[in-house]
Amino acid sequence: MILETFPNPAPTRPYVITHVNPEFTSVCPKTGLPDFGTITVRYIPGETCIELKSLKYYYLDFRQKGIFYEAVTNAILDDLVAACNPVEMTVIAEWKARGGISSVIEATYRRP
Repeated sequence: MILETFPNPAPTRPYVITHVNPEFTSVCPKTGLPDFGTITVRYIPGETCIELKSLKYYYLDFRQKGIFYEAVTNAILDDLVAACNPVEMTVIAEWKARGGISSVIEATYRRP
């Protein structure tokens, strides 16, 4: 899935964009059972911003993918950073309880 972008309408002003997907799903690679979570992406855009329709379809690609929570979070961060080269970006993955334990994974990128 190709993540699309569009030109930042205010590239000289630092501002924060937050996108929340409360219906994210992937698959546990150990059990094959679905994992349900909320993915929050918070970033300061550089020259481009992430287009939301392509982001939605990008997330849907994970529905059948067997992947651990930590890998999901870091893959999303890596892919989004590669797509839009933000000034700063944080991805927070909040997972529903499984086996009585819920998890929150957070990964951050800051442009050097």
